[in-house]
Amino acid sequence: MFDNLSDKLDSVFKKFRGRGTLNEKNIEDGLKQVRLALLEADVNYRVVKNVISGIKERALGTEVMKSLTPGQQVIKIVNDEFTRMMGSTHQDLDLSGKAPVPMMLVGLQGSGKTTTAGKLAFYLSKKGRKPFLVPVDVYRPAAIEQLKKIGKQLGYPVFDSDPDMKPLKICQAARIEAVKQGYDTMLIDTAGRLHQDEELMVELELLKKGMNPSEILLVADAMTGQDAVNIASSFDERLDLSGVILSKMDGDARGGAALSINAVIGKPLKFIGVGEKPKALEAFHPDRMASRILGMGDTLSFIEKAQEAVDQKEAAKLEKKLKKNRFTLEDFRNQMQSVRKMGSIQDIIGMIPGINKKQLKGINVDDKELGRIEAIINSMTPQERKKHLIIKASRKKRIAKGSGVTVQDVNKLLKSYSQTMKMIKKFNKGGMRSLQNMLPF
Repeated sequence: MFDNLSDKLDSVFKKFRGRGTLNEKNIEDGLKQVRLALLEADVNYRVVKNVISGIKERALGTEVMKSLTPGQQVIKIVNDEFTRMMGSTHQDLDLSGKAPVPMMLVGLQGSGKTTTAGKLAFYLSKKGRKPFLVPVDVYRPAAIEQLKKIGKQLGYPVFDSDPDMKPLKICQAARIEAVKQGYDTMLIDTAGRLHQDEELMVELELLKKGMNPSEILLVADAMTGQDAVNIASSFDERLDLSGVILSKMDGDARGGAALSINAVIGKPLKFIGVGEKPKALEAFHPDRMASRILGMGDTLSFIEKAQEAVDQKEAAKLEKKLKKNRFTLEDFRNQMQSVRKMGSIQDIIGMIPGINKKQLKGINVDDKELGRIEAIINSMTPQERKKHLIIKASRKKRIAKGSGVTVQDVNKLLKSYSQTMKMIKKFNKGGMRSLQNMLPF
C-alpha cells in the first residue's frame, strides 16, 4: 500500500534535500509534483487542494527560509500536513457503557464486513474483552453461516440467529444471551446494502435507535478508492458513523481512500485490513502512516508487533543460552516462529527507519522459506534439535522426506546454523572486539 505514492514523493524530496537553500520557485515546483502524486494516488481533489495550500503557506514562511536545513524542514511540514489530513491521532474503539457494549458493522455487500467482524473479535480478545458475534443479515442466510464458521474457526461464540426474525429482535435476544453468558461486547454484523436502498437504511436507523451502539463502523473496500469515500459520506448522513474500517488495504497500491476519508467526512479511519488472517487488522495511526509514506519508517508499530510476538520470560532464557553457547535448533525454530507472528518479513523491514523502499524492491524476501525451515526442524527428533552434529546422511534423508524438501535443503539449514553458532561463540569469547572484526567496515 502507498508504494506508488512513496516512490514519487521520494524523488521530490531528494531534490529538496540536495539544495543548500530553497526559494519560492523551488518550493512551488516541488509542491506541483507532490500535488500530482496525491492526485495519481486517487486522493480527493478538494483534500489535495487544501493540503497543498497548508504545506505551501508554511513552507514559504520563516521556519523554512531561515532554517539551516530547509529541505528537511519542508519534509517535516509535509509529514505534519499529511498527518493532519488523515486525522492527526489514532482513535480507538469506544468500549464505554454497560456490558454487553453493542457495536454495529455496516457497509455494502462484499465489502468484507463479516470477515472484519471476526478480526475485530480477535482484536478485542487481545485486549481482554469477551466478544459475542451477532449475525443479522436475514436476507442472505449464507452470511449467518459464514459468521458461524468464522466464529468456530477462531473460537468465539456466535449467536444462533433466526433468519425469520427482524434484525432488531435478533439483537435484543442476543443481548439477553450475552448477559447470561458474561460476554461484554456485541459485534453486530448487518446485511450489506446500497446506501440508496431506503428500506434497508431505515432498518439500520431502527437498529441504531433500539441498540444505542457505542460504535457504528462502516466497512469499506479500499480498492474502490473514492467510491469508498462517497459511500462513507452517504452512510454518515443517515447514521452518523463513529468511524471507518478500510478492508483489503494490502491490495491497494494507491491508498487514496485512506488518505481522504477523514478530511472528507470528518470521521476517523480506525482500522485497516491488511490480509486474510484474524490478526491482519491494524489500528490506523495517522502520524505513523505519514512517516511510512514518506519513507521514515514506523518504529512504534514495529516495537508493538515485537512486544506482542515475544514472550519476555522466554527472551530472558534465550539470552542465557546465547551467552553459554547453548542455542539449539529448537531455539532457532522458536525465534523464527516469533518473527513470523509479527507479519510479512517485507512489511516488517519496511517499518524500519532508513530502509529505502526502492532497495527493498530488489530483495525477494520469501516468507515461504521460513515455513520450509520450520518444517525441516519439526521433522527432527528432540535429540537431533539439541545435538545437530549427530545428523548424518541417513538422518538427513529421513528429515528431508518428512519435511517434503531435498537433502540439499537440510544441508543448507545445518550449514547456516553452524555458521551462526560460530559467530555467537566468537562474540562471547572476544566481546565487542570480535564483533568489530566480523563487521565489513
